[in-house]
Amino acid sequence: QVQLVESGGGLVQAGGSLRLSCAAPSLIFNVNAMGWYRQAPGKQRELVADITTGDSTSYADSVKGRFTISRDNAKNTVYLEMNSLKPEDTGVYYCQWQAPGLQYWGQGTQVTVSS
Repeated sequence: QVQLVESGGGLVQAGGSLRLSCAAPSLIFNVNAMGWYRQAPGKQRELVADITTGDSTSYADSVKGRFTISRDNAKNTVYLEMNSLKPEDTGVYYCQWQAPGLQYWGQGTQVTVSS
């Protein structure tokens, strides 16, 4: 059952920017954290960024200073702004929402960065 809807992926040249969005229906309650993961070809899925209650954020070392995660509670949406993109950022990006005892995932959106 698809519960999160992602958008914003695409093909971009190195140095460019993209902003990913992930929206959830109101039926998801008690969300305490949201995050973005990515899976590059031949690699395990890794946590890229997350944001928690109180807007505490964290980032993978590889994206610090380039990516920004944010949330809009009124729109029930989390964003990932990606700047200064590198070919190594290429992969399928997945959003995740955390609730007590539950996880919700997006369908994934492809981000391809060309050199």
